[in-house]
Amino acid sequence: MSDLLEAVRAGAAGGELQALDLPTRFRAAYTRKDEVGIFDGMTDKDVRRSIHVGDVDMPELAPDEVVVAVMAAAINYNTVWSAIFEPVPTFAFLEKLGRTGWNGARHDLPYHILGSDACGVVVRIGSGVRKWKVGDKVVVSPGIFDEEDHLSYEDSMLATGQLAWGFENNFGAFGDFCVVKANQLIPKPTHLSWEEAASNTLCAATAYRMLVGLHSARMKQGDVVLIWGGTGGLGSYATQLVRNGGGIPVAVVSSAEKAELVRAQGCEHVINRSEFEFGEHGMRHPKAGRVLGEAVRRLVGEDPQIVFEYLGQETFGASVYVAARGGVVVTCGSSTGYKHEFDNRFLWMRLKRIIGSHGFNYAEAVATNRLINLGMIHPTLSTVFTLDEVGEATRAVQTNQHVGKVAVLCAATEEHQGVDDPAKRERIGEDRITLYRRR
Repeated sequence: MSDLLEAVRAGAAGGELQALDLPTRFRAAYTRKDEVGIFDGMTDKDVRRSIHVGDVDMPELAPDEVVVAVMAAAINYNTVWSAIFEPVPTFAFLEKLGRTGWNGARHDLPYHILGSDACGVVVRIGSGVRKWKVGDKVVVSPGIFDEEDHLSYEDSMLATGQLAWGFENNFGAFGDFCVVKANQLIPKPTHLSWEEAASNTLCAATAYRMLVGLHSARMKQGDVVLIWGGTGGLGSYATQLVRNGGGIPVAVVSSAEKAELVRAQGCEHVINRSEFEFGEHGMRHPKAGRVLGEAVRRLVGEDPQIVFEYLGQETFGASVYVAARGGVVVTCGSSTGYKHEFDNRFLWMRLKRIIGSHGFNYAEAVATNRLINLGMIHPTLSTVFTLDEVGEATRAVQTNQHVGKVAVLCAATEEHQGVDDPAKRERIGEDRITLYRRR
């Protein structure tokens, strides 16, 4: 254990952290380039085989970057994709990055440090960093954008060189340290523990862009919003955003237990799709959209103006069908498959729209974090693992054996550490902050 990491754990001030040596190697979770292809021909691609924990080299710091001591991180589905080397091996991203010059070449390594959500303490800053200092407590926004691309100033998600940190580049969240660009940093919410603060940004800000941001559905007061996977990483934040914005959430879940949890979150209208009998076709059955639409109308009296869609192949046909005339299906992923089938008559003849939404820009990340810091959006963290157990944590997400978010303690040694404002936490309410952990 390095003296620097011990000082971070002890809450040392920035001057003391700066005076301590940055270690040349550190513990991290990674995949290996020589294992690409190990799952070829397999049905169950168990990520525990491909995720390793061990010591790696500390990279050289670019002028616009910082080193963060990672107290906690969180699992997202992109870590599953990295660990099964699909839809393309993430090493292809690193090789492409390696052809862009010295800055990118640092990332083209025989190993890939995973993870796109983190919370921790800044321990080094590059020579060009102006607004952050050693000792700052931060969360990391996973979007990486090229400030020299003019498109990024209209909407950074339109920039051609945008990357997902820890997925399309190296030195991600699952380690005792990580390396990020300074403009990925956001102040840590003061009332949350390390693991709670680490679990929000990617999913919460993705849902914010899909529903609230200027570039997607632009939800209005009174909009009925159908939310697939209402207790999932994305759906659990979408439900909160819809309620906060004056919309009417209708959450779709897969069990009675999940229905109870989403109701406890304040969602009055819940549909348990396990009660639908469509056999092996599931929600792809031609009648699924009609049955789902009838269920929505029984609950709220009308069709949804917005369908919050990220499951993909299994649900997309029903999503297009069930959206109201003139409504929107906003989609950001395809966890059940990328090839979607739907009856186009229900799209064109009823004037519906499909909007693709990917990630979020910096402004949306900051706006989302503000809501979290105000206590208007709460973590949906359910389970916490250690860094040595990161394979098990990723497996839980891969097999959908979780609700909400799954966190990983990295440099932090225990849960419930890192709360800087206990009085604020008490005002917001422990029951709200820890709802998913008490399920």
